[in-house]
Amino acid sequence: MEQIRILGVKIDNVTMNEAVETVLGWMEKEENHMIVTPNPEIVYYAYHNPEYSEVLNSADLTLPDGIGVVYGAKIIGTPLKERVPGFELCCHVLEALATKGKSVFLLGGKPGVAEMAAENIGKKYPGIRVAGFCDGYFKDDEAVVNQINASDADFLMVCTGFPRQENWIAKHRDRLKVKVAIGAGGSVDVLAGTVKRAPDFFCKTNLEWFYRLLKQPSRIGRMMNLPKFLLVVIKKNLKGEGANA
Repeated sequence: MEQIRILGVKIDNVTMNEAVETVLGWMEKEENHMIVTPNPEIVYYAYHNPEYSEVLNSADLTLPDGIGVVYGAKIIGTPLKERVPGFELCCHVLEALATKGKSVFLLGGKPGVAEMAAENIGKKYPGIRVAGFCDGYFKDDEAVVNQINASDADFLMVCTGFPRQENWIAKHRDRLKVKVAIGAGGSVDVLAGTVKRAPDFFCKTNLEWFYRLLKQPSRIGRMMNLPKFLLVVIKKNLKGEGANA
């Protein structure tokens, strides 16, 4: 699988279809796999936190989740095939798992959110087994790992936000018995219906970030990481460090 590197973070150059096929192939194997979904904010954070960057680079599949990552790749002369949003990947995988009678475990969200998401998943994807769920306010990692393993889940969605979700998966992946674990951010909130995803127009025009800003003006501070990310990529490219940015 072809990879590029942006600010030290490896990004897989895959389409959505290729990513889904890869994940479904892993579902037929015994070992577990880790997926991360970095957007510009995550890559920028990793650039300033080398240990977290190493965690991201330990993943088996790293998706270009944000359009800013795609722009960054163009700037350094290694264009990506397309943006691959983590939420959409999860939906495709859930749909496929339903046809195979496989299962998912949801970890994250405020109390009650994962339960609502589980109920909605069961309705939207008949045939899938929701093996279990747990909110993101847990303090006992050991108990959660045991709960996940006891559930015999195939697919684990960890939705506790970065960098916590990636660090948690990396820390426990050797003990987790799931086939695939993904750091899926706010996906559990969208699946629960407590957060609305951007309308198709914003998604298709890569303006989903703008819709989020309109709905939550308080995100302006976080949104400023996008221009900061692009500025660093441009500076490194001008210094001739683009290929290794």
